[in-house]
Amino acid sequence: MKASFLFRALFVIGLLASPVALTACSGETAGEYVDDSVISNTVRAKLVDDPDLNVFQIDVTTLQGEVQLSGFVDSQAAKTRAGSVAAGVDGVRRVHNNLVVR
Repeated sequence: MKASFLFRALFVIGLLASPVALTACSGETAGEYVDDSVISNTVRAKLVDDPDLNVFQIDVTTLQGEVQLSGFVDSQAAKTRAGSVAAGVDGVRRVHNNLVVR
């Protein structure tokens, strides 16, 4: 019980403390940046809720509706599952699944 609470608390802190990207460098408007942040956070939340995935090994980045997954997973099935989870989020136009199976 305490581990679950700690995990969720750390996850929320991570979301709030994530670095703010400079929209001028990425070519995004402020509205697009906010939309992309919402998409990234939604994908992260859905990955956390999936018992088959280790969210600590998966990074999520979104730019103009395109989600990039990077990091490591334990199997091809986990890589495919993470891509499917990301693709199922509203606003995702495309998923670049760069997860590495190890």
